[in-house]
Amino acid sequence: MVKRTLSDERTLNRVTIPRFSNSRKAQIEAPHRSVMFGSWILAVFCVCLFFLFIRIQRPKNFPPGPRPIPIFGNLFQLNINNPLKDFERLAERYGKVYSLYIGRRPAVVLTGLKAVKEALVTKSADFSGRPENLLVSHVTEMKGVIMADYGPAWKEHRRFDLMTLRNFGMGKQSMENRILAEIKHIIARLEKTIGSSMNPQTLFHDAASNIIYLVLISTRYDYEDSTLKEYVRMFTENAKIANGPWAMIYDTFPVVRYLPLPFKKAFTNTQIVKQRAANMINKHKTTRVPGQPRDFVDCYLDEIDKRVDGSSFEEIQLVMHLLDLHFAGTDTTSNTLLTAFLYLITHPDVQEKCQQEIDEVLEGKEHASFEDRHNMPYTQAVIHESQRIASTVPLSVFHCTTRDTELMGYSIPKGTLIIPNLSSVLAEEGQWKFPHEFNPSNFLNEQGQFEKPEAFLPFSAGPRTCLGEGLARMELFLILVTLLRRFQFIWPEDAGTPDFTPIYGVTLTPKPYKMLIRLRQAARGMQN
Repeated sequence: MVKRTLSDERTLNRVTIPRFSNSRKAQIEAPHRSVMFGSWILAVFCVCLFFLFIRIQRPKNFPPGPRPIPIFGNLFQLNINNPLKDFERLAERYGKVYSLYIGRRPAVVLTGLKAVKEALVTKSADFSGRPENLLVSHVTEMKGVIMADYGPAWKEHRRFDLMTLRNFGMGKQSMENRILAEIKHIIARLEKTIGSSMNPQTLFHDAASNIIYLVLISTRYDYEDSTLKEYVRMFTENAKIANGPWAMIYDTFPVVRYLPLPFKKAFTNTQIVKQRAANMINKHKTTRVPGQPRDFVDCYLDEIDKRVDGSSFEEIQLVMHLLDLHFAGTDTTSNTLLTAFLYLITHPDVQEKCQQEIDEVLEGKEHASFEDRHNMPYTQAVIHESQRIASTVPLSVFHCTTRDTELMGYSIPKGTLIIPNLSSVLAEEGQWKFPHEFNPSNFLNEQGQFEKPEAFLPFSAGPRTCLGEGLARMELFLILVTLLRRFQFIWPEDAGTPDFTPIYGVTLTPKPYKMLIRLRQAARGMQN
């Protein structure tokens, strides 16, 4: 029998743990690290392969532009709240015709008069399409006249619209009388605020809205009417959404389109105004006499009656035409008036010179006539300069190429999104004496006569020129002349420093401001 010592017992009871040297430990961990490193290599390779697979390839001889990144395109190279400065910067680097990518979608930006005219006028058939699969095209369902694609149905409706609007007074005495009648309501509103300040924003929107609605459906709303306020609010809201950051996100990332994000508001607003327009048309039918049209809606309904099945004239198109013409006849005019008065109250010398000319030409007359514009070169220059500086529709409405074509030496494939940068034309160096400041001399020759430069394109150019141009020109002249004849408009002392930076959207809108109103001595004399 073997006897165990105390030291032996301790040795047997001790838990034995193998100990390895540092080199042995490294040998065991090395395979594990190799596996992890290999996994990272594989992951990076897969990502690179994915990006290589979806990378954006520029078509052959496509206009130059910043390098797009997969999925996002050039989104991160633009200030999506207002990309106009970025467009200027990119044009300086890449030229008057350059490319961008909205997600994977190619777009070509046109900068300056030469590029815009070649595309929209010289090659209008190639560049007059409307893009699909964007927020604005989905909201409008490509119906109406503004967003309808270029083709026989659009041409047919465009001809009808122009002829009907002309028959109901566009450029005629009857339209002048409608505008002058609405101006009386503007004057009544302003007279209530004499000696105090007011924000003119809703006033000009309401007035322009009423003028076009009288032509469209023989309806006028009181300025305090909640329906009119809702219409104006929703149109204004949609104009800001349509070219704003949420529209850019909608256009770039189709996967987010079903999420409850702010761009959904544009669909909601449009659905509401469509339903209201449809209700108005149905109510209008109850008093309609076929063949005896009172307005645009009656003319369209008569046209539906004449057409056979399969015609592009149908009631859903009438609803969208009503909305399109309402928007076209309201937003541009009201925003230009807001811009004009912003600059008149901050340039009192310009306002005074206008008033002197107006007093001389209208002496002894009860009211202004559109024909009086020929005797008011300075006032005409101020109105046109207001339109130029307002740049109300800075990027026009996006176009799309209808077939493979060329522009200024570059190849542009069919279906390419076209962005005409009208603001670049309206402030182009070499086209204007004072391109970057408010100065009526931009429209006056050395003899002080009114002259309109070729680069004056606030309503775009070519076959898709704004339908409301004729109405807008008459409204701007009659409203501005009548109000300047009667009132003096002043920047309030407590209003701080004027901010001329507009709010960006499909249309540019001046930031809200107030103006102090006084009755002019000449107007007091007329009352006496």
